[in-house]
Amino acid sequence: MNPFEMVVAIIVVVTIGRVLQARYGVVRTKHGEDVHFRDDAASQAENQRLRDELKAMKDRLAVLERLATDNNDSGARLDREIEKLRDRP
Repeated sequence: MNPFEMVVAIIVVVTIGRVLQARYGVVRTKHGEDVHFRDDAASQAENQRLRDELKAMKDRLAVLERLATDNNDSGARLDREIEKLRDRP
């Protein structure tokens, strides 16, 4: 194999590798680490479920923060707020 053929072979191998990386969603960071991205229906559904769960947790946290910082020491009110939190999915 002469040097020209070797250069062409290296270019072909690198090109095929880059095409496969792009096809399967592999991206390199500036530090050279591989990061894999999936963009299918299952991952989108999982992302939406996680967003909904995070929103619910933020809502619950807001209620708990309000209860913790509230100066009103009404036990009945506190019990109602806790029961509302328990009833949420």
